[in-house]
Amino acid sequence: AVFSRVGYGEATAEAIAREAGMSKATFYEHFDNKEDCIVSLFDTAIDVILGAMRAAGERSIDADPVERVRASAEAFLAALEQFPDEAQTLLVEIIGAGPRAMARRDRALDAVAQYIDELNRRDHERGAAPRFASPHDAFAIAGAVVELASRQIRTGRPANISELEPVVERLTMGLLADGP
Repeated sequence: AVFSRVGYGEATAEAIAREAGMSKATFYEHFDNKEDCIVSLFDTAIDVILGAMRAAGERSIDADPVERVRASAEAFLAALEQFPDEAQTLLVEIIGAGPRAMARRDRALDAVAQYIDELNRRDHERGAAPRFASPHDAFAIAGAVVELASRQIRTGRPANISELEPVVERLTMGLLADGP
């Protein structure tokens, strides 16, 4: 909540501890500094989001690729909508939190891209979709979706984050249409 409200740069260990209902000493028992705190929050948030996406993907594993893309996108966007403070931290504030946080962000984007590529590989193997034209296609989707969501969180456009789902679907299916 503190990172979301005042931004990473203005957040303090004292404010975070106060918001969490703990002493500053207790904060330092868990974290060396606010960077450790935001990285820990980021790691937890990405686990929740990837878990929601994987669960949605597994529930629709034999479905048409369009339906599974829709289900995974809806799961991603719903998780962001359900946890707005964490979404702000995950997608916006993490960028200013230093090199260690950016490395975590890069690994998270890679993990999302690997998941997207894995689903595409499965679809291709069962004859349901063409294979991506490039190994970078899955990363392009992950990066574009993160930027779309980040922009919505920062600007409130569109008004509801779930309005991005059709855009994600068109983006993904458009890259598949241009496959080899």
